Amino acid sequence: MTVQAPTFDDGKEPGALRTIGEVAKALGLKQHVLRYWEEQFPMLKPLTRAGGRRYYRAEDIALLARIDQLLHREGYTIRGARLALAGKSAVSATTLAPAAQPAAAPIPGMPDEQEIISAIRILRRHLEAIRGRLASALED
Repeated sequence: MTVQAPTFDDGKEPGALRTIGEVAKALGLKQHVLRYWEEQFPMLKPLTRAGGRRYYRAEDIALLARIDQLLHREGYTIRGARLALAGKSAVSATTLAPAAQPAAAPIPGMPDEQEIISAIRILRRHLEAIRGRLASALED
């Protein structure tokens, strides 16, 4: 699955180094989230300069976009996203064997699995927006 890289409207070259503020704004995330992801995803290593100032390379930004997609759009946990990025499966193949998990017959009038997952993702986005509004109200 391809991840669309964020677009920057700052006049810099596409491969230019970006600050944490620029990257956070382009991805629609808070800066503290990016710093947290640096702790949780060891493969994410932005350049740091004097005073701990972070500079993200194009490959760091692409990785952040992929992490954002896994966590916020595909519903992965941090552990699951870490394993997915490492190319490992979070569940062993034997637990997903077709013989062990027979397909259930669909119930008439019941939404299919993809519709349910889509509805859950929409609900999650709404809840995250509410959480953001509540957090900003508490900051005021």
